[in-house]
Amino acid sequence: MDFFSQIINGLGIGSIYALVALGYSMVYGIVQLINFAHGDIIMVGAYVVFVILIMMNLPLWLAVLGSILFCGLIGVVIERVAYHRLLVRDAPRISLLITAIGVSIFLQNLFQLLFGSDAKSMPKMFSFSPLQIGELQITSSTVLNILVSVVMMAGLQLMVSKMKIGKAMRATSEDAGAAKLMGINTNTTIAFTFGIGSALASAGAVLYCNTYPQIKPIMGGLLGLKAFVAAVLGGIGSIPGAMLGGYLLGVAESLTNAYISSNLTDAVVFGILIIVLLVKPAGLLGKNTREKV
Repeated sequence: MDFFSQIINGLGIGSIYALVALGYSMVYGIVQLINFAHGDIIMVGAYVVFVILIMMNLPLWLAVLGSILFCGLIGVVIERVAYHRLLVRDAPRISLLITAIGVSIFLQNLFQLLFGSDAKSMPKMFSFSPLQIGELQITSSTVLNILVSVVMMAGLQLMVSKMKIGKAMRATSEDAGAAKLMGINTNTTIAFTFGIGSALASAGAVLYCNTYPQIKPIMGGLLGLKAFVAAVLGGIGSIPGAMLGGYLLGVAESLTNAYISSNLTDAVVFGILIIVLLVKPAGLLGKNTREKV
């Protein structure tokens, strides 16, 4: 029973990785950019919740909605300010990568300046009775994490496959030049992709705040890297792949904590990244492409 409990716990934390990994996958799928600043959007979303919920003492629903909208807007602003000119000029991918690292460091230092480097305490935001299945008890945060991630993945998949903006995203991903000739505004499509990816990361931030009691300006670094590993494991560029990678990574982390050692958790996570790159570079559900960053 303890083994199944660890599996469920792993799915819970994996759900947060999956939501963040979706942003990595969507941006890479559109512009072949590994946006290392994406992990810090989680930190931004967490601090927006902190400001609205704790400092301003406003309702929870407003904190959640405000965080998602603010992060979506920040994603668009980052794309316009940091990446747009490089993308228009077809700059080398290494320039985009270095810019992403610069944006990440900027965000971390900005929030240290605004809120200090000390960790801030977060209250339990969503609290309801744990789910009892026989002898197996599942915490409320784990249930919420899994449900939210599944619903958001389904909604995102529906948007990409059925809606006009989703079709524009797929066309831009396949061939941006041809998409332009067909009348698709690729600049708007790219900005929308950054915005929706950042909004999903904000949803992950809300779940993270509900699961863990503290936030700090550097929290997005390691969390973002693990989500990136999840995206690579599942197949970066693939929405179902990002979700699968997040869940597998969460379960691997949970089992390592329970049966090996918590000191080896990060080693196992990044060991998985090395193995995937050596054995199946495209990931479990990814496609082989000729051009890589």
